[in-house]
Amino acid sequence: MPPTSKTVLTRDVSAAADMLRNGGLVAFPTETVYGLGADARNPVSVARIFESKQRPTFDPLIVHAANVESVRELVLDFPQVAQQLADAFWPGPLTLVLPKRDEISDLVTAGLPGVGIRVPNHPLALELLSAAGCPVAAPSANPFGGISPTTALHVRDGLDGRVDLVLDGGPCGVGVESTVLSLMTKVPTVLRPGGLPIEDLEAVIGPVARAVSDPSRDDSAQPSPGMLSRHYAPATLLTVIASGQTAVPVVGKRSGLLTYGASEVASGFDAVERLSETADLQTCAANFFAGLRSLDSQNLDVIIAHSFPPTGLGVALNDRLKRASG
Repeated sequence: MPPTSKTVLTRDVSAAADMLRNGGLVAFPTETVYGLGADARNPVSVARIFESKQRPTFDPLIVHAANVESVRELVLDFPQVAQQLADAFWPGPLTLVLPKRDEISDLVTAGLPGVGIRVPNHPLALELLSAAGCPVAAPSANPFGGISPTTALHVRDGLDGRVDLVLDGGPCGVGVESTVLSLMTKVPTVLRPGGLPIEDLEAVIGPVARAVSDPSRDDSAQPSPGMLSRHYAPATLLTVIASGQTAVPVVGKRSGLLTYGASEVASGFDAVERLSETADLQTCAANFFAGLRSLDSQNLDVIIAHSFPPTGLGVALNDRLKRASG
C-alpha cells in the first residue's frame, strides 16, 4: 500500500459489516462495479455517500439486499412480475424500481416514492449484506460523474480518505452497472440499460418500454441513476466513431483509441486499449471501464472510441459512451 494512502483495503467481511452498522462507508465488490455502501435506513450515513462522491442529491441511489425476502420487507408492493424477474435474474445485474417503505431514507430516492433495489451476484457482497443485516444503499464507488471502478484499487484511487474500508473482491465480472427496470409505470420501463440485456428481460415478461433521457431535466430528481446527459466520463475528451469506421489519430494531438475485435487501426496512436480480440461483448463490458480508465491516465488530449453493435450488452456500452462523451 502506498504510504500516503488513508483508505484500508481488506477482505475482512466482519469488519466491513460492523462499519456499516456503525454508520460508516464501505466500498464493496459486486458483479457489475464496486459500490460505495451505507445503511439505507440511516440518513446521516447516506448523506456521507453524497458528500464523499460530491454527488447531487437529485440523483438517487440503488439499494442492495441479501435476498428476495429482504427486498419484500423494504417495498410496499412486490407484484407477480417482480417475482418472475427475481426468479429469473436474481442474484444478478437487474435493479427493480418499486414503491418504497418509510424505513428507506428519502435521500436514497431523491424524494421520489420508488426505490431501485437489487440482489447482487457476488459472493463477498452477499456475505457482507447478510452479516450487516441492513439494506445497503450504494452507487458506484468513484467521484460523481467519473469512470466507474471495477477493482478495489480504482476505488482507492478516486476516494482515498473518503471511504472507511474497501472490501477487496478482485475485478468485477460484468463490468457495467445493472439494468434498471421501473415497475411503477403502466408498462415496465427500462430507465438505464446495463449488465442484463433488454432482450433477456423481454424473453421473460414480454415487451418493455425504454425511457429517453431529457438533458433539460439534468438538475431535477432522476427516477434512476445513470440518466444524466453526462456521466461515466473520463477527464480526457472522448469522441465516439462508428464501429466499422477506421480510427485515425487527431493531427497534433496525443490520441488514444478504445476499440475491440479486429477493427482496423491507423498508425500514430499514442495508446490503444483493445477490449476484446474477438469482439465478444461480455469481455468488452468486463474490460470497458478499466480500459477507459487506463487511457485517461496516459496524459492524452483525446480518446477515440468505437461504438458497439446495438444489441445485447452493446446497448449498455453505447449508453455509457454517449454519456461519457457528453
